[in-house]
Amino acid sequence: MPTVVLIGTLDTKGEEYAWLRNRLVELGSDVLVVDTGVNDPGVALPADVSNERVAEAVGGDLRALQEGGDRGAAVTAMGEGAAVVMAELYGEGRVDAVLAVGGSGGSSIAARAVRDLPIGLPKLIVSTMASGDVSPYVGARDVTLMYSVVDIAGVNRVSRAILGNAAAAASGMAKAHHLARAARTAQSEDRPLIGASMFGVTTPAVDAARARLDELGYEVLVFHATGSGGRALEGLAASGLLAGVLDLTTTELADDLVGGVLSAGPERLTAAGAHGVPQVVAPGALDMVNFGPRDTVPPRFANRLLYVHNPTVTLMRTTPEEMAELGARVAAKLGAATGPTELFIPWRGVSALDAPGMDFHDPKADEACFEALAAFPATERLDLHINDPEFGRAMAERLHRLISGGDPS
Repeated sequence: MPTVVLIGTLDTKGEEYAWLRNRLVELGSDVLVVDTGVNDPGVALPADVSNERVAEAVGGDLRALQEGGDRGAAVTAMGEGAAVVMAELYGEGRVDAVLAVGGSGGSSIAARAVRDLPIGLPKLIVSTMASGDVSPYVGARDVTLMYSVVDIAGVNRVSRAILGNAAAAASGMAKAHHLARAARTAQSEDRPLIGASMFGVTTPAVDAARARLDELGYEVLVFHATGSGGRALEGLAASGLLAGVLDLTTTELADDLVGGVLSAGPERLTAAGAHGVPQVVAPGALDMVNFGPRDTVPPRFANRLLYVHNPTVTLMRTTPEEMAELGARVAAKLGAATGPTELFIPWRGVSALDAPGMDFHDPKADEACFEALAAFPATERLDLHINDPEFGRAMAERLHRLISGGDPS
């Protein structure tokens, strides 16, 4: 029978969690309750994993948290402890879905608790915070947020409908996950995973590489290089699940350097190298920095070359100086890699907009980048545009060679 794990602060939300537990049981799910509250939960709902056990999971002491009077420290400690408990439950095969409800504190605890769980395991949080900026709760994981509309303070006409939908969703997802886990075949497990980065302006290259990697027996996971996509790729590379990384689109580094809206942070392009994962990298879409609508571009960039990609996205061409710095940063990151790493340079342009006759075509800027990239010794320069099919296929075949040491044919 599928199991839904309820994670919550029973000292403040015991009534709601008791209602959710009963509804989940009615829907045919087993339920495990993990108490992440700091204070005495009372008698509304017994916990399968006590708050004392959660605190102890990271070497904490529940009484000390109670007496300390520091809510922020308590929330952090219980979130870390809950993450350890969830990892243990998942390792024992006792989790098919996770459901939590709460305000800012409870949502923070739940988000930390599920952050390290595998992608594909259902994770649903009903939160009073879900109508604003949800990036602190979602991060780069497949967390589903449902807005509670009313505060989570008792079960009433409105909250009953919303919590009922949440329970039905969690129960349904748990059943699907349970069946998929039971039906998973050895063949699908044996197909090595490749992580690839893509943008709209590098799609033809990634499509060509993906087709070739599929022929070579790999399953390719494509990540959209929008900041969160890059962070997700980095997280997966660090998880040990990837056989290799085809990092064809490193554009998020340009946003990090110049101040665009799609930065994946300064740690982008480091996880594969740090964990010894074979990787083949290209300077895909380093010719552009991303902003929102045209009127949101910072005034300091008013005289720069801008391209309105669509009503919500404005692109700015990187200068030769910025391209040189980006090349130096990529070379330095790759130089620190501990695993097989190679760099491919598309001499005739790094994106669909960086081609003869297109708005961002600037061979001088590209050359500044390419010269800096040459500081990394394992570099191959191809007299191709990045979106020429031969370029994507060449990267795919080289990655296969790095992974297997064999003939790519």
